[in-house]
Amino acid sequence: MVTETLRLYAGLRRHFDFFNPIHYQENLMQVQAYLSFEGRCEEALEFYKKNAGAEVTTLMRWSESPDPDMKGAPGYEKKIMHAAFKIGDTTLMADDGMGPGTAEFKGVTLALSASSDAETKRLFDALSEGGSVQMPLTKTFWTSSFGMLRDRFGVAWMVMTEVSA
Repeated sequence: MVTETLRLYAGLRRHFDFFNPIHYQENLMQVQAYLSFEGRCEEALEFYKKNAGAEVTTLMRWSESPDPDMKGAPGYEKKIMHAAFKIGDTTLMADDGMGPGTAEFKGVTLALSASSDAETKRLFDALSEGGSVQMPLTKTFWTSSFGMLRDRFGVAWMVMTEVSA
């Protein structure tokens, strides 16, 4: 429990450091998803960079921990202790977890809005590569294009076209 708390604190401290310029904005309150890929974080980041235009803004490996007592599982020295990445205007956080295991993303779905039906289709097709489609893209009463998928890492996505005001 103490190790888990220290791990979380070290990763989040770097991301939420109050000297970070993002904290000088008027509204500091944010809710951000933190995804644990159980050893596949680097692969996931590369996938999201290629398929969703993600930009990695922070990346710290277990071997880079400033606390010498804070170590990952044996063999995890080069695994990711903490990462932050942006897709559009949204920042997501991720890591490799504390050691080998199976990533489970239950009860959470990431919603991704695109500016056109063509971009929605591109993102939907790219994110579903190696994953599974739960609901193919279709017109709905709230948008011209909407679909649901689970990507190759098990992360659930709803991809839709943003409706103009």
